[in-house]
Amino acid sequence: MPESSSLPLSYCADPYQYQRRKSRVVSVGGIDIGGANPIRVQSMLTSDTLDTDACVEETLGLVDVGCEIVRVTAQTRRHAANLEHIKAALLERGVDVPLVADIHFKPDAAMEAAKWVEKVRVNPGNFVDSKKFAVREYSDEEYGAELGRIREGFTPLVELCRERGVAMRIGTNHGSLSDRIMNRYGDTPLGMVESALEFARIARDLGYHNFLFSMKASNPKVMVEAYRLLVARLAEAGDDWNYPIHLGVTEAGDGEDGRIKSAIGIGSLLGDGVGDTIRVSLTEDSVHEIPVAFALARIFDRRNLAGAVGSLGGTPALSYDPFVYERRASEEIQVGGIKLGGENTVAVFTSRSKYEKLAHKIDSLGDFKPEVVVEDSGVIELDPRDTEALEEVNRRSSPVLVTVADGGELPVVAAFRLLAARLDARHPILLKDSLEISDDPGKAFLGSLLEASMNLGSLICDGIGDAILIQGEQAPGQSLRLAYNILQASGARIFKTDYVACPSCGRTLFNLQETTAKIREATGHLKGVRIAVMGCIVNGPGEMADADFGYVGGAPGKINLYVGKEAVKFNIPQVEAVDRLVDLIRERGKWIDAPEPVVG
Repeated sequence: MPESSSLPLSYCADPYQYQRRKSRVVSVGGIDIGGANPIRVQSMLTSDTLDTDACVEETLGLVDVGCEIVRVTAQTRRHAANLEHIKAALLERGVDVPLVADIHFKPDAAMEAAKWVEKVRVNPGNFVDSKKFAVREYSDEEYGAELGRIREGFTPLVELCRERGVAMRIGTNHGSLSDRIMNRYGDTPLGMVESALEFARIARDLGYHNFLFSMKASNPKVMVEAYRLLVARLAEAGDDWNYPIHLGVTEAGDGEDGRIKSAIGIGSLLGDGVGDTIRVSLTEDSVHEIPVAFALARIFDRRNLAGAVGSLGGTPALSYDPFVYERRASEEIQVGGIKLGGENTVAVFTSRSKYEKLAHKIDSLGDFKPEVVVEDSGVIELDPRDTEALEEVNRRSSPVLVTVADGGELPVVAAFRLLAARLDARHPILLKDSLEISDDPGKAFLGSLLEASMNLGSLICDGIGDAILIQGEQAPGQSLRLAYNILQASGARIFKTDYVACPSCGRTLFNLQETTAKIREATGHLKGVRIAVMGCIVNGPGEMADADFGYVGGAPGKINLYVGKEAVKFNIPQVEAVDRLVDLIRERGKWIDAPEPVVG
């Protein structure tokens, strides 16, 4: 397989028209994934796997809200053995939901778990491989020897799963790539893909095909690039590499931020037809993940754009490389005293009617202030299929702000991709979350949030957009907050403290929800600082690579603190750990005192 995304790879049939990727069917107990089956929704238990009653009750709660597949951590052989009792207790209650054993580090736990569950998840970064962040160069011979060792360690599990009809997910995490992969491919989407394909080749050599892939990351841009590259590489390898895809954003966090980040990563891929099963990872009780996942699975637009694009005499080439993020190279202009385009940060627009409703309290809006009123911006609105209008703009000697006109039948993402493909790159683009202005005061905010995040986030991950406008949410304050939070989650504009927080599971060594809330309370005023909160070591060090500081469970009641991916403070009592984190931020020169609250 090629090692460069500069080759003509393709990850979807048509980036301008929805078409679900064709995959084979993988059976997980009584649930079929892929093929013509609906997108399956799953979650993961937060309970201790050794606590049978707690796991059963949590599973029943998930099933009650529609969860179709339930994952359970099996960090040791002892934990894996208790899956027998969990499964038996569920069957006694009349519940036969498929169970997935989540395996890290312990092949013997995987072998035990495969006796009792319908699916096993293995992480190529730490199954057989150790992770020491060692720096060394592998010769081809040494690399081949490592692959031989992996084959020896992985083969027994593959053979057991094949014999018992147990499915498998080969799930790469950006935060836990092996040293071997890191040293050959780096901390990259390519490394994530190669890590999974090495294991898949072993499975195929052994005649085992009942598996699927995942490429999870906490950074939506990295996640999207990795999944796109995986799907392209599978297509290039041949039609029989059409394995289903599981989607998820790791460490998405909680509240609106967690939902926005999940919608950007998962929603943008679903919109391109990629994804057969999804898990929304929130630092909340697991039942709260399911409504979000179902909403995402059904939100993407399936309207047909074939005739519209076909009328242009061919499908325009994309304005961006889908496998390598690079912001579209527009030129700088000034609109209402705000610099747009070029290297400037993405601006936030609002409508005049919303601005007028907020005008009396602009000074109290803090970080969520509107920057430009769209009606005063001079933006040119056009249909991206209108060749004459586009040519007129492209003939202009100076760059101008352009957007897609409201109305019409084009889906948002396809419309702006088409605009970016046909418009000279020098012209900045104003993105809209919707091409219809909402006038429904009763519209559910979750729907507005997910749709705006998916549409705007997808385009930002494509490198498109110099300003954004929320039209699908009527409330002025909420629409501005949503706009800024989408920019933050997509990495386009960091205006507040950024948190990477994993969902709780049976491996977690402290209460993630309470701890995350305490850390937010202590550090929420540190604009631009990124803090990772990890319940255990599984993804900790790797996900620290994108964070300034990390708070990671090291042992029961003990916390390790990180700077980047380097652990610098060890075995801190949990009761002291938040204060020690603040001290560490001070030591590194990133601390500022919180502003005094405004009285009256």
